[in-house]
Amino acid sequence: MATTKVKNFGKKFIGYPEERPSVVSSKDWVKSVSHDPKREFVNYFKRLFPILGWITRYNVGWLTGDVIAGLTVGIVLVPQSMSYATIATLPPQYGLYSAFVGVMIYCLFATSKDVSIGPVAVMSLTVSQIIKYVDGKHPHEFSGPEIATAVAFIAGFIVLGIGLLRLGWIVELIPLVAVSGFMTGSAINIAAGQVPGLMGITGFDTRAATYKVIINTLKGLPRTTKDAAFGLTGLFALYAIRMTCDYLSRRYPRRARVFFFISVFRNAFVVVVLTIAAWLYTRHRRNAKGAYPIKILQTVPRGFQNVGSPSLPSNLLSAIAPKLPVATIILLLEHIAISKSFGRLNGYKIDPNQELIAIGVTNTVGSVFNAYPATGSFSRSALKSKSGVRTPAAGILSGIVVIVALYGLTPAFYWIPTAGLSAVIIHAVADLVAKPPQVYGFWRVSPLEFIIWWAAVLVTIFSTIEDGIYTSICASAALLIVRLAHPRGHFLGRVKVHTEGSPNTSRDVFVPLTANDVVNPQVRVEPPSPGVLVYRFEESIIYPNSSVLNGTLVDHVKAHTRRGKDLRTVPLSDRPWNDPGPRFGAQAEWEENNARPLLHAIVLDFSTVSHVDQTAVQALVDTRVEIERWVDAPVEFHFATILSPWIRRALVAGGFGSGRPAAALRRELASVVPYEDVSVNVADVRREVDPTDVEASADVKGSPRTDDGYGAGSGAEAPLVQHDTPFFHLDLPTAVAAAESGLNKLSRHSTNSALESEQRDVKHRR
Repeated sequence: MATTKVKNFGKKFIGYPEERPSVVSSKDWVKSVSHDPKREFVNYFKRLFPILGWITRYNVGWLTGDVIAGLTVGIVLVPQSMSYATIATLPPQYGLYSAFVGVMIYCLFATSKDVSIGPVAVMSLTVSQIIKYVDGKHPHEFSGPEIATAVAFIAGFIVLGIGLLRLGWIVELIPLVAVSGFMTGSAINIAAGQVPGLMGITGFDTRAATYKVIINTLKGLPRTTKDAAFGLTGLFALYAIRMTCDYLSRRYPRRARVFFFISVFRNAFVVVVLTIAAWLYTRHRRNAKGAYPIKILQTVPRGFQNVGSPSLPSNLLSAIAPKLPVATIILLLEHIAISKSFGRLNGYKIDPNQELIAIGVTNTVGSVFNAYPATGSFSRSALKSKSGVRTPAAGILSGIVVIVALYGLTPAFYWIPTAGLSAVIIHAVADLVAKPPQVYGFWRVSPLEFIIWWAAVLVTIFSTIEDGIYTSICASAALLIVRLAHPRGHFLGRVKVHTEGSPNTSRDVFVPLTANDVVNPQVRVEPPSPGVLVYRFEESIIYPNSSVLNGTLVDHVKAHTRRGKDLRTVPLSDRPWNDPGPRFGAQAEWEENNARPLLHAIVLDFSTVSHVDQTAVQALVDTRVEIERWVDAPVEFHFATILSPWIRRALVAGGFGSGRPAAALRRELASVVPYEDVSVNVADVRREVDPTDVEASADVKGSPRTDDGYGAGSGAEAPLVQHDTPFFHLDLPTAVAAAESGLNKLSRHSTNSALESEQRDVKHRR
């Protein structure tokens, strides 16, 4: 507890604090970061390879589930990878390269058993736009695969760095609605771009804005070719098989798993049937120019081609640099959203930093195999989860399926109709479009976020996916800043709550004075005693919103409490220019002011405040100074439910907690612009104290504690809240009781002073 020295100078005593109240130190902060740096360093590297935590316990039961899930995903992965490569305007084998590297490497770093890494629709569309952009800047200088591989390496390296530095929390700054908005817009964009291929319509840019693609597709319907017979048939078959299997699963629940796997194999089944049909139709119909009556994949190179380090010339890096942010955002954002979703569904927690490391390594290593950017796939991850996957090792089986396809099935790939691949793409991306119940849920929870969702969708459709992502992210950031800068706060009143079954037992609950939307409107909320204000700020107090707290408190005090100094006794020339008060003769205004209570104490509920900063403490100091100038007397500032020792440290640094008046403290804690002779130095302040004045002594030594409570100490009772900061309270009812107790003492003191003054006047008249 802080001690106080008092020196005798004649009849008066001068008191000043010898010690500051005890607060948490910087050494405590260092200890809180790490108690054992060496162990933390070792654990950091252990966390880089989560496989070490479960591979030693691998068993036959896990193997069964992994084999089924791995083979199932692999069968779907092969046709999807080639389809997505066509979205990226790359030869189909590059999709297989990306698929192989993704599923094989991810299992080493994964913290999610369900996620399947590989080519995805949104990333493929982005790659196609990057290739188009670079080709426009450097015509015919770089090939599409060269550009895509460079993007995979650089973006993957950036994401890997974010993961290694443990900066995965950056992803949390982008909300769910932003992800859903640009995913929905991108899915519509992709589906619209695949309809011309489905129908065999050519003659316009399918990578233009979505609305332009839709208009040009409608205009080109008369140019529909025979490809539509394969594309529409494949799309119809995909939906027919899925809907039939879903119906039969509900109709015969005991056979639901059988129908599930039948539905799963629909992609492979449709592609195989369409390939056979295309071979039968086109093998003898090649014209003199070597063209077939429908578009087919034709030659797909066998195995891995040109394995080696990627080509990264400086002019290529400078060309793709403007597009790297959007590629990086999609890589990390889509993957983290998917992994978190399946973690919630299946009851485990993912490590965002480790997931970023996984996709970073996947893409940097994948560039050696000429892979283009890969990330988590929603459709394949859902399939993997429903297939009963047990560990990330299932990806190895999927990789084996891709290897078999690359080395053994490439001759068959020659006859796959491109319209069939378009059908597979449209069928897959349709699931990425947010369903009406989900969109309605956005509206019910947060109408402002619902608007952000629509903005992301519309910008993506009428512009590009890049603009859609930036729109959703910027709008979400703006909403976050607005909410942070203008949080809610309430002046509180008291409601007495009786315990059910014990009518004689009651407790005080503090709710907003205008609490019709919080509690039953029939319940009466009583304000605190006149002269006491209770306020709760529902956010951390930091630099964007500290002025809101200052303005709210000062404005409320000036509107509802009495001005302490009677300005009728102050000449107009001596009044402040910005607050001159009522004019002479304005009797009604003076009477209205005198009818208000004189402010004695403000109680601030910090139960929702988790952080304060320098600007916030300075704002509280300014608030105290302005309010005491208005009241023309010291005002107690009580703080309830301080959650952090660092908040306590910051408030003590600002002079709060001990009960010392603002006149004895610095007005500027840390001057932004140094100047002299304005701030009051606390070391130079000496306040005259009458030792017989209990209230004054309390200001110096710390006000007497009320009933903050005592808890079990080491063998004896000990105070829960330290004595050197008597204005910091354990809970809100205790803080209000302390403020009202001080008000009662002040009222008795004022009454006694008035009686003594009256007696002196009577004696003088006699």
